Amino acid sequence: MSDQDHIDCGCQEYNELSRRNFLMRSAGAAVFGTMMPEWLPKVVLAKNFVSSRDVIVNIFLRGGTDGLSLVAPYQDNFYYTARPTIAIPRPGQPNGGTALDNTFQFSRGMLGMLPAYTAGELLVMHGAGLSFNSRSHFDAQRFIEVGKAADLNVNTGWLARHLATSDAATPGATLRGVAVSSGVPSTLVGAPKTLPIPDPANFGLGGSTATRDARTAWLATDFFPDQDPTRSSALDATATFALLRSLNIGSYVPSNAAVYPTSSFGRSLRSAAALIKSDIGVEAIHVDIGGWDTHTQADPIAGQMFNLARDLSNAIGAFWADVLQGNGNFNVTLVAMSEFGRNVKQNGDAGTDHGRGGVMFAMGHRINGGRVLTQNWLPLDVPNLQDRQDVKVTIDHRDVLAEIVKNRLGNNNLAQIFPGYTPATLGVTK
Repeated sequence: MSDQDHIDCGCQEYNELSRRNFLMRSAGAAVFGTMMPEWLPKVVLAKNFVSSRDVIVNIFLRGGTDGLSLVAPYQDNFYYTARPTIAIPRPGQPNGGTALDNTFQFSRGMLGMLPAYTAGELLVMHGAGLSFNSRSHFDAQRFIEVGKAADLNVNTGWLARHLATSDAATPGATLRGVAVSSGVPSTLVGAPKTLPIPDPANFGLGGSTATRDARTAWLATDFFPDQDPTRSSALDATATFALLRSLNIGSYVPSNAAVYPTSSFGRSLRSAAALIKSDIGVEAIHVDIGGWDTHTQADPIAGQMFNLARDLSNAIGAFWADVLQGNGNFNVTLVAMSEFGRNVKQNGDAGTDHGRGGVMFAMGHRINGGRVLTQNWLPLDVPNLQDRQDVKVTIDHRDVLAEIVKNRLGNNNLAQIFPGYTPATLGVTK
């Protein structure tokens, strides 16, 4: 599942933003099958897997995810009053959720992530998001991805700055970041040695497969006499094609009988797992899942929101079983977030409108999981809400990311990664 899969499911701004991203990311696809940056890395197989620093898998839920439909406060009568037709029934009731603690429950669509939660390796954070008050998809996504709100002078992504302010974790590896997408998302803009690869199993020149090998060979031969950077870019492109082909990602067999959804998002996480296990030195992988702008007929029980939640949770659950379950050899942290949550009260179209606080997820061996983390969570009565309509943002997304960057990615340059912000420590990591 991707933004392109759900272009017409939300408000006009979200639809236009999705179309704009699609067009920009597709603009360079005719030549290489993806939009290429100005350089391409010379890929070298890593000799050793990173022993102390985690690979980070960053997931962006684009469209403004309704956290109250994924992780519902089943003890809160105000929640049920505000959502007479789209609330998640309490545990034990028909179509009811599964209790995570004495306050919150997973909806039925989220059960794919329950094993990771039960194992203590999945942390749920409610009331999380962008502290700056914005209900614009465009602004909120950008501010979260660059790591600073309302500052148009910041043009690089927070994850890009992490890579730029740290040495390569695996000596000799030069492919450090991958966006499983047709273009580089804002999170990774400015990242060293980073590529957008929409389908790692089939990365190469576009056009007829019958002539692809001949055209790839021509690319290397014809550009060899040229001067840099043209020569290096062309030769490194063919090296990248060859490397990914040698990994045979299309035939990758997940561990622990994990089954990824056949959706775009499921395939993307399957590819992410294959890249990590191939041990080529990739340190950061970004994956999008779109479609969360559920203004109409959300239906978290059996409809649109249920299907989105099921795809999200089954893919992340498969990734946990494949990469992390019972396997201490892979140091990986996964984090998932959206640009904002939704109104507490359902609208007249049985959906929800743009809100503020939402949910974040973090998963990994060294994540302090098996719990729902909140800060001063209050019943969803109108006087307790942001602008009398939304869950308050009481956990700044940068607090979560900064703790992961420092403790799991081994980077103390937080002032450069999150400029102008002093992160709080929330106990996200062990």
